[in-house]
Amino acid sequence: MENLLSSYNTKVDKAVVKSEIEKIVKKSEELYNVENLKKVFSYIDLTTLSTTDTQARGRMFADNVTNFKKHFPDMPNVAAICVYPALVKTVRENLKVEGVNLASVVGGFPSSQTFIDVKTVETAFAFKEGATEADMVISVGDLLEGNYAKVYDEVIQIKDACGSGHLKVILETGALENLTNIKIASILSMEAGCDFVKTSTGKMEPAATLEAIYVMAEAVKEFFEKTGKKIGLKPAGGISDSKTALKYISVIKHILGNEWLTPELFRIGASSLANRVLTDINTLEGKNEVVDYF
Repeated sequence: MENLLSSYNTKVDKAVVKSEIEKIVKKSEELYNVENLKKVFSYIDLTTLSTTDTQARGRMFADNVTNFKKHFPDMPNVAAICVYPALVKTVRENLKVEGVNLASVVGGFPSSQTFIDVKTVETAFAFKEGATEADMVISVGDLLEGNYAKVYDEVIQIKDACGSGHLKVILETGALENLTNIKIASILSMEAGCDFVKTSTGKMEPAATLEAIYVMAEAVKEFFEKTGKKIGLKPAGGISDSKTALKYISVIKHILGNEWLTPELFRIGASSLANRVLTDINTLEGKNEVVDYF
């Protein structure tokens, strides 16, 4: 692991990151228009991850996404629906629209505090039930103790259990103590074969932060320059309004460019953001109508 990490710049200057973000965020205000809000909507992984989730809620999510274009013909659809494994089959059976992915959280979400065999079996079952993507959490405790090889190996094994499906690796950045650890976690995940790096589960504070996504984007850029492989990014947790979402988009635009701003390479994990974006679009178009569709 030392040789692997030594090929990257893992030292992160917090003051520099803060300064850069202050400059970037100012520019995000220029992005607040209907066209860009439609793009924000297309990046959303529509998420329900509650202890009280029912099969009926899974059906509702699937039906709402399936029928979305009938109600909003000028809008793109969301990028994915993200649920617990127990809801995957129900969502798959009721999702009748092409181009929307079905993501399942896996691997002992949200703590990842279980056996690797359990994590891989759960992942394989989620894909068997119809998932096309999996969102796993790294073993945060092992990362903090410097057990980098274990973190790396677990990502490899869970990625293998995904088959041809995509794997998003949740770093739980709010628990990683510093920006250097976020950079290291990003590198380990990408080198182990993930398709996306994701900030947070949304189950602890702080969740997504601009500082975290900045460092992750820098890691993605280094990895691309080294390997030629594009890895996606997904901020998640606490992004509940359009202007906040546009700040994250500004960071990606600044570091990686517009080519990363597609649903294939950028997602936003959110539950309440979809209705907020639709409402803001209405306001910009002169309609005083609050949307409560999802």
